[in-house]
Amino acid sequence: HAGCPFIAPALHAGSTGQEFTMVDQAPGHDHRVVVGVDSSAGSAEALRWALAYARLTGGSVEAVTAWQVPPMYAYAYGWTPTGIDDAGIIRYAEKSLAETVAQVRGKDDHPVPLTTRVLEGPAAQVLLDAGKGAELMVLGSHGHGAFSGMLLGSVSQHCVQHATCPTVVIPK
Repeated sequence: HAGCPFIAPALHAGSTGQEFTMVDQAPGHDHRVVVGVDSSAGSAEALRWALAYARLTGGSVEAVTAWQVPPMYAYAYGWTPTGIDDAGIIRYAEKSLAETVAQVRGKDDHPVPLTTRVLEGPAAQVLLDAGKGAELMVLGSHGHGAFSGMLLGSVSQHCVQHATCPTVVIPK
């Protein structure tokens, strides 16, 4: 598959076995790992996994949180909501993302380059857009969705089916 890394054996003089090295097939391929974070335990595990993967591969992590006005408030009974504080929602999302990152990173002696983004829109679409050009997308199997009994959360399911990069789902 074009643009996907593959593992190539690399023999080293004096070694008793083979070492494997990630080789990038696509020029300009970015080693960014996108991870969806929504303050759930599953997304914290996904972030932990993404950081470990990026550390091993020399990549960076982009932690993404999506926000939107809850659908029950949008256009209920034919009227447009007023008084919804977008800035307050954004501040809450940024604070929640920062807390999750701080909790997962702890006192990391060798931190992986990490950026955070809080973006407006449906979570699945925000993550699919963020994943364009990424080496990998990492998600928790369940976030703060309405269908907690499902084997795979609706956002994870949608991203697995539509992502343009390999996608890993970390079970809860």
